[in-house]
Amino acid sequence: MTQNFFQSFILLILVTDPFGSVPIFVSALKNVAPERRWRVVVRECAIAFALLLLFMFFGKHFLVALQLSEVSLRIGGGVILFLIALRMVFPQEGGIFGDAEGDHEPFIVPLAIPLLAGPSALATVLLFSSDSRMDVVIHVAALTAVAVVWLIVLLSAERLQRVLGIRAMTAFERLMGLILTAMSVEMLLAGIRDYLKTLG
Repeated sequence: MTQNFFQSFILLILVTDPFGSVPIFVSALKNVAPERRWRVVVRECAIAFALLLLFMFFGKHFLVALQLSEVSLRIGGGVILFLIALRMVFPQEGGIFGDAEGDHEPFIVPLAIPLLAGPSALATVLLFSSDSRMDVVIHVAALTAVAVVWLIVLLSAERLQRVLGIRAMTAFERLMGLILTAMSVEMLLAGIRDYLKTLG
């Protein structure tokens, strides 16, 4: 149980990448009044958490409605995670999800979606859909713990960027990208193995 919780927690931390989102959050909030910034961070984290929770609980119904198998989702999720991981290891202009700058207060896009609840995170929580009550409890607990990490990291985003510097944040993001690459390949191989079993 503890191992499943830890694995789910680590995977969600990697796919939501709050540390990699620090520079983008700082940039997106620079035109927001300082006294409102913490409210915006809490709101965006709450929206992302609610969306991921919704996908976790209704993931199976979503798959049935679209006539998708868990195998196809696992393979597709692995491909998406791999592409996101590549952009973390080899950054492109505008960051992982594109330019997040603007002259207005951000709402839902791009902070909640896709920075926190992006395609890779949505695909991951869909994989967490389970009929087992114990699995559901573990995954909800892991997602809740991850949301707490979001709040801690992003509420102190400006301070973190000042203390660690952009180079340290970039190095940390590339390390997370490397780990996520290995996890995405493992997810992809697991999906291929499951598919091959259906052919036998």
